[in-house]
Amino acid sequence: MEETNREAEATAVQRVAGMLQRSDQLDKVEQYRRREARKKASVEARLKAAIQSQLDGVRTGLTQLHNALVDVKDIQGSLADVSKDWRQSINTIESLKDVKDAVVQHSQLASAVENLKNIFSVPEIVQETKHLIEQADLLQAHRKLMDLEFSRDDLMYEQYRMDSKNTSDMSLIRIYFEDVQSLSDELAKQLWMVLQRSMGTVRRDPTMLVSVVRIIEREEKIDRRMLDRKKQTGFIPPGRPKQWKEKMFQVLEGTVSTRIEGTQSETRESDKMWLVRLLELTRKYVLDDLIVVQNLMTQCFPPHYNTFHRFFCLYHQGVSARVQELASEDLEANEIVSLLTWVLNTYKSVDMMGHPDLRSECDVNHLEPLLPQDVVDELLSKYVQTFTSNITGWLRKALETDKKDWHKDTEPEADQDGYYQTTLPAIVFQMFEQNLQVAAQINEGFKEQVLKLCLKQMNTFLIRYKEEAIAYKEDHMRDRQLPQCYIQYMIAIINNCQTFKESINSLKRKYSQSSEPTASDANIEKTLNEVAKEGCQFLLDEVFLDLELHLNELMTRKWLLGSHAVDTICVTVEDYFNDFNKIKKPFNLEMTSEAHRRVVVEYIKAVMQKRLTFRNAEERREGADRMIKEAEQFKILFRKLTAGEDTDRLCDSIAAIAEVFKLTDPTLLYLEVSTLVSKYPDIREEHILALLAVRGDATRDMRQTIIETLSQSKPSYMGIMQPIFKDITVPTMSMTSMTSMATAKLLK
Repeated sequence: MEETNREAEATAVQRVAGMLQRSDQLDKVEQYRRREARKKASVEARLKAAIQSQLDGVRTGLTQLHNALVDVKDIQGSLADVSKDWRQSINTIESLKDVKDAVVQHSQLASAVENLKNIFSVPEIVQETKHLIEQADLLQAHRKLMDLEFSRDDLMYEQYRMDSKNTSDMSLIRIYFEDVQSLSDELAKQLWMVLQRSMGTVRRDPTMLVSVVRIIEREEKIDRRMLDRKKQTGFIPPGRPKQWKEKMFQVLEGTVSTRIEGTQSETRESDKMWLVRLLELTRKYVLDDLIVVQNLMTQCFPPHYNTFHRFFCLYHQGVSARVQELASEDLEANEIVSLLTWVLNTYKSVDMMGHPDLRSECDVNHLEPLLPQDVVDELLSKYVQTFTSNITGWLRKALETDKKDWHKDTEPEADQDGYYQTTLPAIVFQMFEQNLQVAAQINEGFKEQVLKLCLKQMNTFLIRYKEEAIAYKEDHMRDRQLPQCYIQYMIAIINNCQTFKESINSLKRKYSQSSEPTASDANIEKTLNEVAKEGCQFLLDEVFLDLELHLNELMTRKWLLGSHAVDTICVTVEDYFNDFNKIKKPFNLEMTSEAHRRVVVEYIKAVMQKRLTFRNAEERREGADRMIKEAEQFKILFRKLTAGEDTDRLCDSIAAIAEVFKLTDPTLLYLEVSTLVSKYPDIREEHILALLAVRGDATRDMRQTIIETLSQSKPSYMGIMQPIFKDITVPTMSMTSMTSMATAKLLK
């Protein structure tokens, strides 16, 4: 305590020192004293109040403990009195055993008297009940059945209470009432029959269905009462619990399954569209039944049955089971699509479970899938396999049919713009379109998968198409008179390539969400271009086979003396290109350019083959003039064929060579050749030597000087748009030719 006082004094000293640190604070000493006095008074008041409250609580607790002690003593006294009275009444209770037995016997006799009328009239009531059941008066029949059962059950219960081990009396009662159980079974059959026909009954006579439900509800109450009594006494009447409510739902479930299974009236053998018809009938029956349930049947059942939701689930389970049965069958490709389309789209649509009349009651989004995902995947995989096999066969058959048309004696049909075509692209893409439309009905992912598969099959098909076009050309080359319309059908083959491109792009725009090119796209584009270009090449080969004789006349002595070879060449090319106008762009333009190039190349080849050597300046002038004239003829021809596009450069190469021949002063040959090389950098030394050889007046030293000089300053021809001389070879002189030339010089 003393230590506490010292700590308090020290604290007070510190506080006072803190308050009076400056001289001007001495004036406030009285103010500080009053404030501290108020704080002290406040603390003392709170301490007094807390102590008083504690004292009051202790006082109250002591009072309650005293009262509790008094009550305990009173209870002890009462218990002693009860114990005394109980000991005195033991003998009295034992003396009342006979009274107890009499009460039990009286209860049994009272029950017997109460049921005496029913006991004697059991055969009559049984017959009346049978008649009521036959007349479909189910409520009255059930009322009489309950009376019979109550009489039997009460008698058996009283017998059980009196002597539960007396089985002979129990059997006697059971035998006497044996017809009651058969009546119950017969009534149950009638109930289940009504429930099995509930969809028709509720339309025709809903009161019948209501009666059935009332009877089942009565039996449920009796079941519960009997089970409660069994818990207390251990006695349960025969046939209880009947559990008719549970049986009712089983019957309704079977009824739903029967209605769903009963929709199949045809088989694949009798109708190829059997599955479509079955699914449509299922859709119609299920929707009609659920609307009937919602509008009529729910009013016949108690609200707590949640009737519509129960039937909604039953129909969903029934349809799911039926669909899984169908999925396990050996379905064809079109049947797989029909089933999956119905399962994934139609089932939850407004045409069936999502119908506006049903939507307010149940949410289709909460339904479990009709088919497990692994079954759906398996069906899709099977469809893809079948579709792949089928489409391969379809494409092969379509190509075989188109090949037969290639050998017809009549020209192929032309489209609205006059371009030759066959029906192959239309047939192929009609097949693709139909299958993609079907795939789109299933889902977007499967549609993309089928599109990729179509493009993959298209790529394989086009390779075969290319091979058949080559074989068609080879067959023609064995006998150029057959087929009669070879050129027209080859044009159609080329045009088909453009049609294929356009159709593929159309399919991708319509059925693909992605615009990114794929590997299949590049392969298809490449193959189509190859088919078209080879087709154009085949047609040009045909042209140049007819021109071969006339091309061989070029740069010969006969040509120099006045041949009409170029005239014939121009007429022939123009005649062919009248047919080639039926080729679609851009292949038409490419083919014209290639024809132009080949004509010029063949002409220059004729020069390089040194078929002619000019003997003098006069022949060189005449030959050069003829070359310039014929180059102009080619210009006119190909300007006409290309609708005025610039085609002069190729033909100018002929005129440029003519200028080399036309030059009269050999000393200027180097300049003329240099000009030629600058215009056509792809020209090679052997070309220049061949030109000088045809000219006929260039000495060995002159040729050597020209070649050496040009080789030092020859420009590169890389990047030239249309190289002319690159593919022209100069024939080398054979040993026989060299021997004959040497012999001729010796003879001279």
